[in-house]
Amino acid sequence: MLQAILHGVLLALGLILPLGAQNVFVFNQGANQKKLKRALPVILTAGFCDTFLIVVAILGVSLILMSMPTLQLVIYIIGFVFLIYMAWSLWKEKPSNIDEIEPMSPKKQILFALSVSLLNPHAIMDTVGVIGTSASIYEGDDKLAFSIATISISWIWFIFLAVLGRIVGTVDKSGKFILILNKVSSVIVFLVALIILKNILALIL
Repeated sequence: MLQAILHGVLLALGLILPLGAQNVFVFNQGANQKKLKRALPVILTAGFCDTFLIVVAILGVSLILMSMPTLQLVIYIIGFVFLIYMAWSLWKEKPSNIDEIEPMSPKKQILFALSVSLLNPHAIMDTVGVIGTSASIYEGDDKLAFSIATISISWIWFIFLAVLGRIVGTVDKSGKFILILNKVSSVIVFLVALIILKNILALIL
């Protein structure tokens, strides 16, 4: 069981540490919100989305979903639209100081977190192709331990990112760093949207 836990922890860390739209968005909201508790919607949404993806991957359900091109196309198109809107929203924020930065509402946090979590081809392929495949070598208690380990790392990481973002937001009284962060976040999200567009064209053509 210890091997399964260590495997799950190391695998989850390897997949979640690289900079991506989901990580950037969680950090961004931690920095932009006036209090950490106001970033709870994005933490909870990202955490539950990853938990859902990991569970369906381990159960093998996601392999069935990914074998349906029409469903993939619908998911990618919705994801593309959401990500373009999100990138534009982050880019156009131009306050002169940190007090003028308008924190994202809980509803927007949830919608954007859903889009970068569930509609991100890389996130889906990571869970289906890597976590799902790795979990298949375990049975019974070992598989359960592996699952809990990967899910726990995911939740801990999102909480850490939001806390780190809040610390940066507290230190940065001028708001200049947050403005730069918004621009960087916007570019990363836009690039992810372009990758999704490439997948859409591949499915259509």
